[in-house]
Amino acid sequence: MPHATQKRALGFAACTLASSFWGCGFFFGKIALAEMNFAHMVLYRFLFAMVPLAPLLATHRPHLNRKEWGVLFAASFLGVPLQFLLQFYGLSMTTVSHAALMVGTMPVILAVGATIFAHERMDRTGWIAMAASTCGAALIALGGRHAGSSSLAGDLLIVASLFIALFWILFNKQLMERHSHIVITTYGLALGTAMLLVWVPLQYGLPPVAHISLKVWLALAGSGLLCTATTTLLWNWGLTQVPASQAGVLLNMEPLIGSLLGVIVLGEHLGPDAWTGGALILGAAILLTTRSRTRVREQLPV
Repeated sequence: MPHATQKRALGFAACTLASSFWGCGFFFGKIALAEMNFAHMVLYRFLFAMVPLAPLLATHRPHLNRKEWGVLFAASFLGVPLQFLLQFYGLSMTTVSHAALMVGTMPVILAVGATIFAHERMDRTGWIAMAASTCGAALIALGGRHAGSSSLAGDLLIVASLFIALFWILFNKQLMERHSHIVITTYGLALGTAMLLVWVPLQYGLPPVAHISLKVWLALAGSGLLCTATTTLLWNWGLTQVPASQAGVLLNMEPLIGSLLGVIVLGEHLGPDAWTGGALILGAAILLTTRSRTRVREQLPV
């Protein structure tokens, strides 16, 4: 296998694994929301995420100029406090099923955003895979049987957080063209966590410590270590190997994994539509990674 093809395959694998771990985020989040509000849950999530990342702050020195620090600061603000507080406030108002359905719109948002702002151009096969994957995500979410009630306001907040995430992804990709993905990931999350440490206690009070069950602490640790630190490192490295518009379709692994957790862990029922949706997502991912070619700015005809 040629070196470039091998790195491309590894890039897709990293993005797929990151999206799969992200699929646990709403599951862990709902567990934590039973004993604390959304803002404290988000703060704990990022504090746990910084535990394995903190040593990297010392071993990987940043060499960013003033403009690049500004871009990283903006990306951190958008990607951590703004995106996650909005997203999990929305989750507190809706169901995991509806939240997963809303996340299914992210690949389309990312593909369109990458086309407009990063000058990427997907071929017809890529757009077909995108449409099939998004339809699969919708089928999975609609085929789930979850307890609880949803709300239009919560669903719209999830969608709004995804538009914010678009610029977080594109800003990070821009910075990683010149700097290590470890530097951008670690310092970006550190800046975002520092913002949370200032805003959350001022706005919502100190986070609770007493009367928090072991199950919730484990859920918080899982959301931080697995769904934040690990996923962001994997995703950002993957973006250095593949175009953002192609990587975006793999984000639909998130509702697939969320549904499987519901079936295996929570004993929920998935109907035929949900199983069909899972097949569409996997088929689209295979089609995208083996047949589609995305041209980026320097490859486009003058």
